Amino acid sequence: MELKRLKHNLTVCKVEKTTDIDLNSEFYFIGKTDEEISLVCKTDDAPKNTIERDDGWNAFRIEGVLDFSLIGILAKISGILADNKIGIFAVSTYNTDYILVKEDNFDRAMSVLEDAGYIVR
Repeated sequence: MELKRLKHNLTVCKVEKTTDIDLNSEFYFIGKTDEEISLVCKTDDAPKNTIERDDGWNAFRIEGVLDFSLIGILAKISGILADNKIGIFAVSTYNTDYILVKEDNFDRAMSVLEDAGYIVR
């Protein structure tokens, strides 16, 4: 399975309202529930008015479109990283999964996954 590094420095944050988010940005994920609005975006695009904010993330995605019948892909990757004491923040789209890792662990995460047989680009 192929993993592609993203070139963006990312921020994970909570915002008060969706109008604080620049929907014209090239890259973002929004999660809205009855308790919060979460945003993952390029650090340069993070809103000024955040409730909480955590900078210093890098990410990779699982390449290709993942069929919904595939089971355990994210579990296997997160398990390998957990076994190596590397925390993650994961988000999913209709097509695939994105895994965020703190910058200081990112190169080690890529190395560990390569050692486990993943192709990292």
